[in-house]
Amino acid sequence: MTSQNLRHFRVFLAVARTSSLTQAAELSFVSQPAVTQAIEKLEREAAGPLFERTPQGFFLTERGKVLEFRIRRAFLRLDAAMEDISSRLKMTATWAQLKALISVAETQNFTLAARRLGLAQPTIHRAVGRIEAEAATDLFQRSAFGLVATRQCRELAQAARLAFAEIDQAQADLAEFEGREAGNIVVGALPLSRSAILPDALIRYREQRPNQLLTIIDGLYDDLLNGVRTGEVDFMIGALRDPIPIGDIVQEELFLDRMSVLVRPDHPLHVSGNTTAERLSKSSWVVPRAGTPARAQFDSYFWGQGIEPPDSIIECGSVLLMRELLQGSDMLGCISERQAQAEVDKGLLAKIDVGVDFGGRPIGLTYRKDWVPTKGQNLLLELIRGAAG
Repeated sequence: MTSQNLRHFRVFLAVARTSSLTQAAELSFVSQPAVTQAIEKLEREAAGPLFERTPQGFFLTERGKVLEFRIRRAFLRLDAAMEDISSRLKMTATWAQLKALISVAETQNFTLAARRLGLAQPTIHRAVGRIEAEAATDLFQRSAFGLVATRQCRELAQAARLAFAEIDQAQADLAEFEGREAGNIVVGALPLSRSAILPDALIRYREQRPNQLLTIIDGLYDDLLNGVRTGEVDFMIGALRDPIPIGDIVQEELFLDRMSVLVRPDHPLHVSGNTTAERLSKSSWVVPRAGTPARAQFDSYFWGQGIEPPDSIIECGSVLLMRELLQGSDMLGCISERQAQAEVDKGLLAKIDVGVDFGGRPIGLTYRKDWVPTKGQNLLLELIRGAAG
């Protein structure tokens, strides 16, 4: 699918609902030849028939049912947000206008939005202006920091992002009928998953789907969570949060991970085994950043001993950087046991016993509550679950 014509998608849904070109034309306020042209164009892009033509009417093929499912979900989101602004937007808003609205809402600037989309600034201004004209109200307010989207604008932009993500998934679903691997699967990877779970799953995935485009995004939890919620990231994998940060996501636990304290193999504490809480509190540490579940466990160890956590801290989530820091100094590291397992197995780092069980922290998947994975996304999820187990 390369179509970016929202009117064609609405016509398709009307034919699917009525099984009639004539009734679909009436519902869509277009001519019957226009309905025929829209359906034929979509069928060319879908590489096969979307409807079975019979004397009784037009009925969805299996390919058509796949597309109808995704497009219907997309418009359920989009239309609710448009209705909140103006009912006319459902018939007048275009793909290009909504893309412009999203870009301005994110960049808070017409010029930056135009650069992002590779268009002229007046083009972006006109596109947003047409939506505002239908809304009969301003969707952006000027401030010292740029253009600030109103509540209605933010909700429309979010609905459009998720609608476009649904249409992207339709492209991947339809490609399965031709035995092709289409679309891009985007995974948000927190530190543990990058070294302990994803490599095995990705290797196995590539054996089964050699041409599927995959993008792995390294990032902070809050940034990746925002990507999941806006549809830019399909799912993320890493430490789960308690309580769950917001109600429109699902957390699926895969396993419990434990923290471990690491040093270079010839570190005095590893050699002597003298690891009192007081001595540890005066040491220099490389630990996860504040606000993460792993850091909370690290800090709670010292508070549980009636001692303040160390002052000498380097915050770091990369086991590779931690390894280099520990090997070149007397610093100690606190990190996921599973994440550091390869470094310990190779003799590059050593674990020391600090006399406490950190307890388990849940590691798992995070995705949108109403997300419906494609076949390719489902396969990767299953392989990740297998690697985690």
